[in-house]
Amino acid sequence: MHQESSYGRHGGRPRRSSFRRKNRHPGLAERDIPTKTPTPKGKIPEVFAENIFGKLHPLIQHAVAEAEYVNPTPIQEQAIPHLLEGKDLLGCAQTGTGKTAAFLLPILQRLTDTPKSEDARGPRALILAPTRELAAQIAANVTTYGKFLGIPFAVVFGGVSQFPQVAALKRGADIVVATPGRLLDLMEQGHLRLDGICEFVLDEADRMLDMGFLPDIRRIIGNLPAERHTQFFSATLSPEISRLAKSIVKDPVHITISPDQPTVDKINQKLMFVERVDKDKLLVELLTGHPEFDKVLVFARTRHGADKIERKLEQAGISARAIHSDKTQRVRTDTLAAFRKGRVRVLVATDIASRGIDVDGITHVVNFDLPEETESYVHRIGRTARAGAAGAAVSFVSPEERNLLRAIERMIRKAIDIDKEHAFHSERAEKAAGKAAQGGANLPRPAWAAGKNRPPRARSADEGNRRRSAFSHKGRGQPDYRQGPREERGGGQGRGQANHRPRLRDEEPQSGSASSDVREKHRPRARYEEPSRVGNDRVRAPQRQNTRDALPPPPREESERRKPGKRRSRPEQAPASSGSGPRWFDKPFQKHSKRVAGSTAAKRPKH
Repeated sequence: MHQESSYGRHGGRPRRSSFRRKNRHPGLAERDIPTKTPTPKGKIPEVFAENIFGKLHPLIQHAVAEAEYVNPTPIQEQAIPHLLEGKDLLGCAQTGTGKTAAFLLPILQRLTDTPKSEDARGPRALILAPTRELAAQIAANVTTYGKFLGIPFAVVFGGVSQFPQVAALKRGADIVVATPGRLLDLMEQGHLRLDGICEFVLDEADRMLDMGFLPDIRRIIGNLPAERHTQFFSATLSPEISRLAKSIVKDPVHITISPDQPTVDKINQKLMFVERVDKDKLLVELLTGHPEFDKVLVFARTRHGADKIERKLEQAGISARAIHSDKTQRVRTDTLAAFRKGRVRVLVATDIASRGIDVDGITHVVNFDLPEETESYVHRIGRTARAGAAGAAVSFVSPEERNLLRAIERMIRKAIDIDKEHAFHSERAEKAAGKAAQGGANLPRPAWAAGKNRPPRARSADEGNRRRSAFSHKGRGQPDYRQGPREERGGGQGRGQANHRPRLRDEEPQSGSASSDVREKHRPRARYEEPSRVGNDRVRAPQRQNTRDALPPPPREESERRKPGKRRSRPEQAPASSGSGPRWFDKPFQKHSKRVAGSTAAKRPKH
């Protein structure tokens, strides 16, 4: 049967590539920049005049109004006024509190107020992100907030072709959103220069250090001009993060949102104790029996585990996709787009996506495996309850994960409620975590348990009068073992009795004992020197010398002396058997026989 080729079906024109479609992800640099800037429609909300959004450019206010933002978040309300004045910022806020808008809106405002000169080359704003998903999310927000400004931008990350990114840079991108790896590649190739950067943002700095990007960050900062406006954002502030921040920002404004409450209060957190082999069945039961699990994000510890969960859910008839670092960037982008539009109910991801997924309407976050990094728990559950919405987080805990659960509860400073109303509840896992005896009590340790204000140990009345014996690894050989008069210790004879005291290092053995007689018999002769007085009639102890070193070696016989240039031969031995046997039978006995005293040297017999 003849089949017409695709070249003929399209009238002699080759079929268009499947990845060149119009609905491209806004975070990819492969899309074409619109030639005409749209005009805003409608009016600016009157409530903007009462909050911080009223200080922004009118075109930015129109874009914020179209994004349905009415009231700013706490970090936006505190950060935007300082950033508009040009002060450096060190911000620490919860995940999902609007950090991206907090640094993007002032950057767009400052770039609009100071237009780019004609002779200026290169971008003026650089935003660094740890993951591709987070960079794509920031680029999507640049498209949303700068919709009516027409400021060109480019997003640079790995996993895709670099040619569209280079083309976007050559078109005069004013804002660059990048990951450290691909940014350094383009800098080494000469496609990008950073000497004109005046706005620098380092987002999710703690994740940067966890992924090992610190050397790359230092190389990038070394190429930036000294006079710049720097913003440093992180979800958590550790000592390493603080040291890095001090080397980047100058006299920054410190903004910390809810430092004592690292998790969002509107998230309903629950624990489900289950055996490891039953986690798949419990997840299927929750998704099939509870329709409120509408848009679910499942986190796995490994990439292999994420693919396994995806297969289990597909076998149960539940639409699911997996996203991790083994997937290509095109697959990861399409998967996120399908999950965002509702075509996929469950998205299975690893920690790589815990800070790069900004999808509205996520109803539940399921921790299939507890994270090994305690801080990742905050970023995982922060994918739900975005921008003040409500959400729920469910964590599956097996007996092997009891230590991870304790660390998480100490960090969030609260005990997570337990849900036992499911068919796969494990009493063994609950007892391993210590929940059965505590009944859900708080796990934070008291101050005295951490070494602070430790209460004194209860002692008896006569314990203070007792003499403490200093034990060591020497056992009975230590100098202070059972010292004292015999009358105080009691009588007895022999080595194991109470009157036995081991000899000290420089002490002579007692005469008359069996051990002393044996030692005197085998003691080497000592070399005595002239006694010399030191101090108050103290005589230096004689130095002992080994008998082997003191006596000269015995003389060797003339036959045993080895002549130069001639190999010593063994003396001939008489045959071991008296009968007349074969010669080959006597050779082994001659070879391995002992030397006979007084025998003369002879040549080795030839075999």
